Amino acid sequence: MHRITGKPGGDSLIEMSPTDSLNDEINGYHQHASSSTGSLQQGPSTIDKQHHSKDSVFFRDGARRIDFVLSYVDDKDDERKQERRRVFEANLVKVGLELETEDKLESEDGKTYFVKIHAPWEVLTTYADVLKIKVPFKVNDIPDNREMPMNWLSTPFRLPEHVMHPEPDYFTAPFNKSKSDFFLIDNKDTFFPPSTRNRIVYYILSRCLYIRDECGDKEKKGIKRLLNNGSYTAAFPLHDSRYWTRSRDANCESERYNLYKYWARFLCFFKEQPLDLIRKYYGEKMGIYFAWLGFYTEMLLFAAVVGTICFIYGFLTYDDNEWSKEICSEEIGGNIVMCPLCDKKCSFWKLNSTCNSSWQSHLFDNVGTVFFAIFMGIWVTLFLEFWKRRQARLEYEWDLVDFEEEQQQLQLRPEYETKCTNRKMNRITQEMEPYLPITSKCARTCLSGATVLLWISLIIACIIGVIAYRLAVYAAFASIMKNSPTNNLEVVGPYITPQLATSVTASCINFIIIMILNLMYERVAVWITDLEIPKTHLEYENKLTVKMFLFQFVNYYSSCFYVAFFKGKFVGYPGDYAYMFGKWSKLRNEECDPGGCLIELTTQLVIVMTGKQVWGNIQEALVPWMMNWWGSRKARSHPESLYSRWEQDNDLQSFGQLGLFYEYLEMVIQFGFITLFVASFPLAPLLALVNNIIEVRVDAWKLTTQFRRPVAAKAHSIGAWEEILNGVAVLSVVTNAFIVAFTSDMIPRLVYMYAYQPQGEINMKGYIDNSLSVFNISEIPLANRPEEGENPSWFNSSITTCRYRDYRYPPGHEKQYSHNMQFWHILAAKLAFIIIMEHVVFMVKYFVAWLIPDVPSDVMARVKRERYLVQEYLHNYEVEKLKIQLSQHSNNECTCTPMIYPSLPKHEVLSECL
Repeated sequence: MHRITGKPGGDSLIEMSPTDSLNDEINGYHQHASSSTGSLQQGPSTIDKQHHSKDSVFFRDGARRIDFVLSYVDDKDDERKQERRRVFEANLVKVGLELETEDKLESEDGKTYFVKIHAPWEVLTTYADVLKIKVPFKVNDIPDNREMPMNWLSTPFRLPEHVMHPEPDYFTAPFNKSKSDFFLIDNKDTFFPPSTRNRIVYYILSRCLYIRDECGDKEKKGIKRLLNNGSYTAAFPLHDSRYWTRSRDANCESERYNLYKYWARFLCFFKEQPLDLIRKYYGEKMGIYFAWLGFYTEMLLFAAVVGTICFIYGFLTYDDNEWSKEICSEEIGGNIVMCPLCDKKCSFWKLNSTCNSSWQSHLFDNVGTVFFAIFMGIWVTLFLEFWKRRQARLEYEWDLVDFEEEQQQLQLRPEYETKCTNRKMNRITQEMEPYLPITSKCARTCLSGATVLLWISLIIACIIGVIAYRLAVYAAFASIMKNSPTNNLEVVGPYITPQLATSVTASCINFIIIMILNLMYERVAVWITDLEIPKTHLEYENKLTVKMFLFQFVNYYSSCFYVAFFKGKFVGYPGDYAYMFGKWSKLRNEECDPGGCLIELTTQLVIVMTGKQVWGNIQEALVPWMMNWWGSRKARSHPESLYSRWEQDNDLQSFGQLGLFYEYLEMVIQFGFITLFVASFPLAPLLALVNNIIEVRVDAWKLTTQFRRPVAAKAHSIGAWEEILNGVAVLSVVTNAFIVAFTSDMIPRLVYMYAYQPQGEINMKGYIDNSLSVFNISEIPLANRPEEGENPSWFNSSITTCRYRDYRYPPGHEKQYSHNMQFWHILAAKLAFIIIMEHVVFMVKYFVAWLIPDVPSDVMARVKRERYLVQEYLHNYEVEKLKIQLSQHSNNECTCTPMIYPSLPKHEVLSECL
C-alpha cells in the first residue's frame, strides 16, 4: 500500500485497491457482499433459525468478528433514506470493511434490519498505523518491586489475578505497517483487542460519505448525521456476552460477565476495581474515570474520619457550652426580651425560646470546626498531588506516556470539516486544511458567552425570588405557628420554629428550581457549544465542560453563598431596618438566630447535597432499567438462541458521547460541596463517602447491564476537570476562612473571652448579654411594631427595652445605636484570622505540592527504560533487515527496492490523519 495525499479534509478514507482484497473470496466475503449492497431487499433468510444460535459476536461463518452494528427500520416511502444507506454501505465496502445484513424477518419486532460490520486485518493494520496505536513488541522484563508492607492485610479486598491483570505486561511502540514483523503478532484475530477494533471502525464510520462522489456535496458524511436524520436508528459495538453468564462460544472472552461478577455487583463494594479489565473492555477514557472515582473515594475515607471526630468532639463538649446554658436558663435567657424579627406579624420574644437551636449549632460551631477547615485545605492538596502520581503510573501502565493531546489535533471533528468551507495552508504540514474565519469565531464566541451570562442571570433571579420568599413567608410562619398544635409535641415540638420552617421549605423550593434549570440548560449548553464549531473532540469537551461547570457552580452554590455570606449581615437595627428592595417592598432583610447562621447553612447544605445525590443515583439506576424493561418485554419470552446478541444490545440504552462528561460533572459538584462549605458541616465528607461507595457500583452496574457498549476512546488524564478541581481547591481555602470568620461565632467568642470578659477570666460567662445590644421600645417606628394581639401574654408596658444581635451603643449614649469599639475589634480580628489562615494553609499547600513529585521515581525509570529499548530494538531490527537485503542483493544482483522501504499498495488517506 502507498499513501496518496489528497486535499485536506478530503471526503474519502482509504480506498482499497484490488490487491488489497485478493483473499476476500477465500475468506468468503463475496458470498455475503450481496447482503451489504442489497440490504434493502426483503425475503426470508436461508439460515435455519432453530439450529443457528444468534447469541454470538461473529458472522454466520463463525470466524469473522462483529466489530460494529448498524440498525434501521426500513421505510419504503422514504427513498432518500434508502439511497443514503445504500451509498453509505457501498462506500464502507469500498474502504475494505465487510458487511453482513440480518433481514427484518429475523428480528424480534419483524421491522428492524441489522448491518453487522467486520474490519479485516488489512483495514485494522492500515488505520492502526494512521492512528499511531501502540502495540506490544516485547514482554516487559523490568521486575515489579512494589511490595507493600503487611500486604496480607489487603487480601480480603483483592480480586483474582486473571481479573486484575487480564493480559501480560509488554513494552509497546506505535504500530508501523511496514514493520509488522517487528511486533508480537501471534494471532491476527486477537492481536487488536475488541475495544481497539471498534475504535478503528467508528473512526471510519465517522468519515465515510453517504452521497455519491459525483454529487459533489462533501458535507454529507458520517454516521452521526445519518443517525440524526433517521437513516439509521442506532450504531454500536457489541457486548461480548450476556452479563449474568459466560458465552457458550469458546472464542468469546466473556469479559462483560467478569466485569459484572467482580465489579458491578453491590456486594463487591469493598473490593478493589479491576481497572485493567475496565480499560481493556471500555477503553482508556472510561478506565481513567473509574480510577479517579475510586481514588477520590479512598481519599474521602481520611476526610470522613477526621470530620466525624470533629463532630463527636462537638457532641462530647455539649455540656461545656456556656453560652447555650445562658440562653436556656430562666434567669438569663428567660429574662432577655428580644426585638421582633419581622414587621407587624412578629412579636417580642424571649431568648430562651431558641434554646434548642443554640445546642444544635454547637455541634458544628466549635473549635474543632477551625481545625477541620485547615485540615481540609491540606487534604485537598494531598488528594490532587497523589492523584497526579496515580495518574502518572496509569499513563505508563496503559501506554499513554507519549499520548499527547496534540495527536487529537490530527483527528478533526467531522462537523468541523463539513461546516468550515474555508481552507488555509498549515505551516507545519504544508497542506491545505479547513479553518473558521476569525470574524465568525468571535461572533460565535460572543453569542455563546452572552447565552451563558443570560442563564446565569436567570439563576440569580431565581435565587433572589427564593430570598424574597423567605422574607415574605417568615412573617406568615411566625403568625401561624404562634399557637400551632405542633408546639405541644413533646419531642419535636421545640424544634419546629418559624426559622426552621422557612429554611427547610426555601431549601426544598431552591432544590426543585436547581433541578429544573439543570434539565433546561443541558440542552442549551450542547447547542451553543455546537454553534461554536470546535475543531477537535478535545476542544469540544473542554468548551462544554467550562460552560456546564460555570452554570452548575452558580446554580448549586449560590443559595449556600447567600446564607453563608449575606444573610444577617445587612440587617440594620430596630430603629432603621434594611429592606431588600427598599422600604416600599416591606421585605425586611433576614436576621440570624442568636446561635448564628451556621446551623442554617448546614441545613441548606444537607438538603441540596443529599437531595442531589439521592436523586442522581435513583435517576441513574432506575430510569435506564425501567426503559430497558419496557423495551425488551416481548423479547424476554424468546429462546436464548433466537434473541440475538445485536438485538439484545439494541434494546439497551445508548451511553452517548457525553455520558462520561455528566459523571465527572456530578462528582466535581459534590467535591465543591465537601470543600467550599465543609467548615459548616464536618459530616459532609462522610455523606460523600457513603454516596461514592454506592456511586461506583451504580455506575458499574448501569454501564455493564443497562447500556450499550460505548465506543472505546483514549485519554491520558481527566482533562479540564483537573484544572477545575485545582480552582475549587484554592477557592475552598478562602470560603472556609470567611465562613469561620463571618458565619460562625468563633471569632466574637474568642475576642470576648480574651479581651472583654468582665472578671478577666478565660471563660464565656456573660457572653450572651455582651453580644446583644439594647434598644428603647418607644423608639421603634409604628411600621415595625407588632400588630394588636400579636404580642404574647407575658409582654406588658413595664418592659421598656428589647435586645437585638449586634454591637452598638445603648440608648442614652452620645453615640447611641452606632457601632461600638468592640464591633471594630471583632471586625479586625476576623480580617486578621482570614489573612493568617489563608497564608498558613496556602504555604502548607504549596510546600506539600513542591515536596511530592508528580511522577514516581520508579515510573520515571521504567519510562526511560522503555524508550531506550524501543530505540535499541528498532535499530537492531533495521540492521538485521539491511543485512538480509544486502545479502539477497549480492546473491541475486537484484535491482528491486530494498525491503526497509517497501512500496505500499494504493490508498487514499484523509489528510488530517497524516
